[in-house]
Amino acid sequence: MSTTASTQIPCSEEEISSEGLKPGEYAEIVQRLGRHPNRAELGMFGVMWSEHCCYKNSRPLLKQFPTEGPRILVGPGENAGVVDVGHGQRLVFKIESHNHPSAVEPFQGAATGVGGILRDIFTMGARPIAALNALRFGPLDDPNTRRIFSGVVSGISHYGNCFGVPTVGGEIYFDAAYAGNPLVNAMAIGLMETTDIVKSGAAGIGNPVLYVGSTTGRDGMGGASFASAELTDKSEADRPAVQVGDPFLEKSLVEACLEAFKTGAVVAAQDMGAAGITCSTSEMAVNGGVGIELDLDKVPVRETGMVPYEYLLSESQERMLFVGHKGREQELIDIFERWGLHAVVAGEVIQEPVVRILFQGEVAAEVPAAALADNTPLYEREVLAEPPAYVQTAWAWQESSLGDCSTAGINQQSWNEVMLALLSTPTIASKQWVYHQYDHQVQNNTVMLPGGADAAILRLRPLEGDDGSSSNSGVAATTDCNPRYVYLNPYEGGLAAVAEAARNLSCVGAEPIAVTDNLNFGSPEKPVGYWQLAEACRGLADGCRRFDTPVTGGNVSLYNETVDSEGNPQPIYPTPVVGMVGVIDDLDQICGQSWQNPGDQIYLLGTPLGEGADGTVTLGASEYLKVIHGQVAGKPPQVNIDLELAVQAACRYGIRQGWITAAHDCAEGGVAIALAESAIGGNLGATITVPNTTDQRYDTLLFGEGGARIIVTVAPTHKTAWESYLSHQLKLPWSQIGTVNTAESQLILQLSPHETLINLDIATMADGWHYAIERALVA
Repeated sequence: MSTTASTQIPCSEEEISSEGLKPGEYAEIVQRLGRHPNRAELGMFGVMWSEHCCYKNSRPLLKQFPTEGPRILVGPGENAGVVDVGHGQRLVFKIESHNHPSAVEPFQGAATGVGGILRDIFTMGARPIAALNALRFGPLDDPNTRRIFSGVVSGISHYGNCFGVPTVGGEIYFDAAYAGNPLVNAMAIGLMETTDIVKSGAAGIGNPVLYVGSTTGRDGMGGASFASAELTDKSEADRPAVQVGDPFLEKSLVEACLEAFKTGAVVAAQDMGAAGITCSTSEMAVNGGVGIELDLDKVPVRETGMVPYEYLLSESQERMLFVGHKGREQELIDIFERWGLHAVVAGEVIQEPVVRILFQGEVAAEVPAAALADNTPLYEREVLAEPPAYVQTAWAWQESSLGDCSTAGINQQSWNEVMLALLSTPTIASKQWVYHQYDHQVQNNTVMLPGGADAAILRLRPLEGDDGSSSNSGVAATTDCNPRYVYLNPYEGGLAAVAEAARNLSCVGAEPIAVTDNLNFGSPEKPVGYWQLAEACRGLADGCRRFDTPVTGGNVSLYNETVDSEGNPQPIYPTPVVGMVGVIDDLDQICGQSWQNPGDQIYLLGTPLGEGADGTVTLGASEYLKVIHGQVAGKPPQVNIDLELAVQAACRYGIRQGWITAAHDCAEGGVAIALAESAIGGNLGATITVPNTTDQRYDTLLFGEGGARIIVTVAPTHKTAWESYLSHQLKLPWSQIGTVNTAESQLILQLSPHETLINLDIATMADGWHYAIERALVA
């Protein structure tokens, strides 16, 4: 067989640059190969050495993450993480980004992001049972943002609803920092259906390599490289780098894959995601310590005249690569054909540790597998010795600069007006316009509907052979990150993301057990960008260790910057999204955030009202400061881990004892907004006494953020037992601040019966909160 690889001439600077490679990296490629690469090989290195695939700037930082624990069955390195959730059940979960594709083609970018993360789940041998998402957009008063936002939501809805997976939770932020570069992070959860976890390492010299699923076309060309570069005014021309998905075909694919895995005829499986055939062949070879030879002439195509470069870089969706047991090929092919899918033997496992690509009787590419997927470039950059200038300026801000406030309000605004303004801010307001487009009840395992609690809750359905012990157990999941905190203090912001995720799980009664993360940052090549990334990773690592939630995997998305027509880059806020899962042993012991019963006692767990002068409660980095005063400044609240652990443990215990009837954490907007959300959800009012023994500013008292705070309600019959537990068992700060009532459908926050700060009708608050996003879209 002849080869085209040995007669190559040097690639031009333009060719090298077009693949996203630097001159020094090209020189390294030549050294690895002992010759110049041909165009197909250059393309393979371009996608596999992109930040999106090889994490060349972030890998040194990821090493500090805790990745092991008694529940961890599969950690980083596979298609998704796997954890033991008890009762013989194994949960598979992962989060990944589709940011740049969603910026230029919102519908397909978001839809294929969902499709890709679902494949990561069922590639392991699990059936997807839920999807979540973490989204960031620019302000909704911008027509382009409205277009992107509506398109992304439609894409998520289309793929998830057609595939038949419930979209049960997530988060959405709106800020000018994301105006040109939205973030679309998709998370999925599945339950293992196969006895053995299916991994990606190829094995067995001579075993057949099967291409299964859809056909290969030119869509998604160079998607991994596209995802590893800044967006520019010309990014619209990169639409071919955005894949096109088919959720109905993927629904057949999951059924065929699970049926095939259960036969025992599959040795290994790998999703064809970023970098398509190039990534799947090289990673399977490296993970198994073998090589793979693949003949492109046997790959089913939907376009004519394709060349090896196009085959190798195509990111056409709904495709997989299998290694099967020799002699059982037809058994696997028959399964896929029954489901109306392609399945062909396109290659074999070879002894030599290379990826060898054949085309029209010649060797079109031959590259050491390790050079593509293991021994890739690594950049250990120096971290700034002190915070950059913008941070130091922000930290010099003082609350006193806002001017005096009184019981009547601030700057001619009453506290009633401030409260209504915050409730109708899209970041705080209800996301019902979004989740009403998602089918969140398909599969009939969604216990808590979106908007009803601080985390999603799912029933763990019994599997084949289950003894019934898991019949009332469940899992909870959430995604969290306050990007403004991370921007103003990356370490504290990373720590806070872990703490908030754990707090949200604790508010529904779930025990946090593991994390998947999505690191969305600007350019690591800029000192400030790398400092943000390094410090945030340090905060995430410390948080995961303290909360005993190991990291099972995730995604890194860098170069999230928009370059304008004058060449000025505008990075997003650093946004390390934390996806966290927790276990619930008994689904009868959970609760939501809405007040349930008149007469229930309202308690604040954590830093008492009027306290927090140590920086644990502050207006710095708050939603109030941004929305009401137009400022992004100050230090975000400091995380008190010990207090967080105590508060969350108390909340979980109270829920499991049946004492707590509702629980809601205090996040954006502080205590006042948390109270309003619980009141609106239950359509029940309350009179809240707000003590201020330390003469704290009234706006800090109402809208200051931080303090490891959870608001819970407890039935009067359990008041004595609950307070005894709080006082004698944990000795954490707590206070009773009011009682749920229906005598008046008002939420009243008062210093005393004679000094009222806020007095608002529930219906008035609800109107602005429920319809803020919908109104912004038609403004």
